[in-house]
Amino acid sequence: MKKIVMFDGEIETQQYFTYRMREEFERLGHQVYTFNLSKTGESLTGLMRFVEKGNTVVVCFNFHGITPGDIFWQDEEWFWDAMECTCYNIVVDHPFYYHRFLEAAPKRYVHISIDRKHDAYMQKYFPDILRIPFLPLAGTEYHPQGYLPVRDRKVDIVFTGNYSPLYKFDKYINRLGEEYEAFYRGILAELLAHPERTLEDVAEKHIRREIPEVTKEELKETMGNLIFLDLYARSYIRGKAVQVLVDAGLKVAVYGGDWDELPCKHPENIINGQGVNSEVCLQKISEAKISLNVMPWFKDGAHDRVFNTLLNGALLVSDDSIYLREILKDGENCILYNLDNIEQMPERVKALLADEDKMQEMIDRGYEMAKRAHTWAHRADFLSDLIEDGVMDGMFSQEMLNDCIS
Repeated sequence: MKKIVMFDGEIETQQYFTYRMREEFERLGHQVYTFNLSKTGESLTGLMRFVEKGNTVVVCFNFHGITPGDIFWQDEEWFWDAMECTCYNIVVDHPFYYHRFLEAAPKRYVHISIDRKHDAYMQKYFPDILRIPFLPLAGTEYHPQGYLPVRDRKVDIVFTGNYSPLYKFDKYINRLGEEYEAFYRGILAELLAHPERTLEDVAEKHIRREIPEVTKEELKETMGNLIFLDLYARSYIRGKAVQVLVDAGLKVAVYGGDWDELPCKHPENIINGQGVNSEVCLQKISEAKISLNVMPWFKDGAHDRVFNTLLNGALLVSDDSIYLREILKDGENCILYNLDNIEQMPERVKALLADEDKMQEMIDRGYEMAKRAHTWAHRADFLSDLIEDGVMDGMFSQEMLNDCIS
């Protein structure tokens, strides 16, 4: 079987994904070498012994190990190209965060999107890059032997994730003067008024209104400079979801930074656990009756919080997406709320907290669905098949890759 190189030593959450995927690849019989990006000297020696030209692939998250300028990039040449390594990159953020990286990707690069709208963006602005159009993230069971029933859980609602106070974005919104500030705030106003839309679609509408003759290349360049608007929208709606719950009298345990800065009427209802690692997040979900999810503005995909919740016996309460509406059923195995009427969410949550039997039935159905299709074992199985099929060995076309996927 083909050997696999993976990476740790950088972003903790993605490192956790790496460890889970590595376990599954090894279960399937692959040899896996984990390169520690914070200890490159020690790791290089082992890597050079491990890599077998033409029989090794890279599997990474968010360009770890394939970032232009890093140790594997010398004189604008990739070590991975010299070793004929295909690089499968699972990108857990929107592609407009990574324009510079995409423009310098290795020759044998395969881009993997976790949201189908992200893939549409790739098709539009990076049509020559080989893609696996959609592979959602997965979840991990904290207690594989079984989860606690609702009646034994002491925490009503948990949310695992940071909050960023909105004033922190002012320096980016205001940096180019009043005209640009009005332009940026106009995009945000429309985006938040119509949360089913993507930032790229709303931004393009506003840009074309200002500059009708704008070219696709100019649009592409502009999109790469609007990251702060994406972060603003994420933080706004994340804060709003917690705020409506606590102001309705519900206690919410939050695990992440800066929740003490959330504007709300009843901050006493926020149980602030501060920042914790991925393992502790799973533990906290496994101890709560309800786990709140707020998408990072994914409109046709899922966040790992969705599957972590389902696999750890908490009731999922999440904003919806096209993809989530395909795999979940509101009121049967989860609660899906709409961002444009988020104020209605607390009453549904209160009703469920008062009916633990119904909540348990929904939780059990959600677990069964996730266990069938949304673990890291399922994702590793899918990728292993492609790796063993030799995608890119003959410089596949997108059509040929699509045939392999189907």
